[in-house]
Amino acid sequence: MDKILNISNLKKTFHTSEGEVKALDSITFDVKDKEFVSIIGPSGCGKSTILSILSGLEEKSSGKISFSKNCTIGYMLQNDSLFEWRTVLENCMLGLEIEKKDTKESKDYVIHLLKTYGLEEFISEYPSRLSGGMRQRAALIRTLATKPDILLLDEALSALDYQSRLAISDDIYKIIKKEGKTAIMVTHDIAEAISMSDRIVVLSKRPAKVKQIYEINLTNKSTPIENRKCKEFSKYYDMIWRDLDVHI
Repeated sequence: MDKILNISNLKKTFHTSEGEVKALDSITFDVKDKEFVSIIGPSGCGKSTILSILSGLEEKSSGKISFSKNCTIGYMLQNDSLFEWRTVLENCMLGLEIEKKDTKESKDYVIHLLKTYGLEEFISEYPSRLSGGMRQRAALIRTLATKPDILLLDEALSALDYQSRLAISDDIYKIIKKEGKTAIMVTHDIAEAISMSDRIVVLSKRPAKVKQIYEINLTNKSTPIENRKCKEFSKYYDMIWRDLDVHI
């Protein structure tokens, strides 16, 4: 599998009124085409800062970020950010409108996604009619509408209750794999990361360094819910738990 992204010695220092705060220290890892990579680490260690730098919302202090091709980025945040006064279809067209790509062809593509992923009957409805899981599915379709090469998922499931989170993790995983997208997900949830990822990058406390990278090899790997039943699951969970220095 070809590499689509390489991050080498990435550093980020924030300048505040109280002085410098070093967030990232020599972060190095790569991402392969169509791979699902999760970034996990202690709260406040700088996980989301990496996504902000990749998306261009933040400037890096130093280091190198290189793409194998002219990649486009889609960013899905924790909050679905659907506008209540726009229909589901209009919400999903928003990115295309901003990029001035809201053509009949692109609209047909969005309608196809909505029909394919269970939102056909809500196309002309407003977000208030959607469950939390449906809202996240609509937010993902809005992100996919611009046909990005790499999806950035920043705690995209954390606003949901546990049961909805499990169900929508299956939905999002299936959509990303079916659409052949590369995904980088930031999460605090170890189980979520193991169940969805091909690899997991574990960060240290701030200033964050790469503490460990795990290849997730599960017997009979399937959907996220089914992956939690695999015999290797608890082994990965225990190792990552120890890496995070988490204490009960």
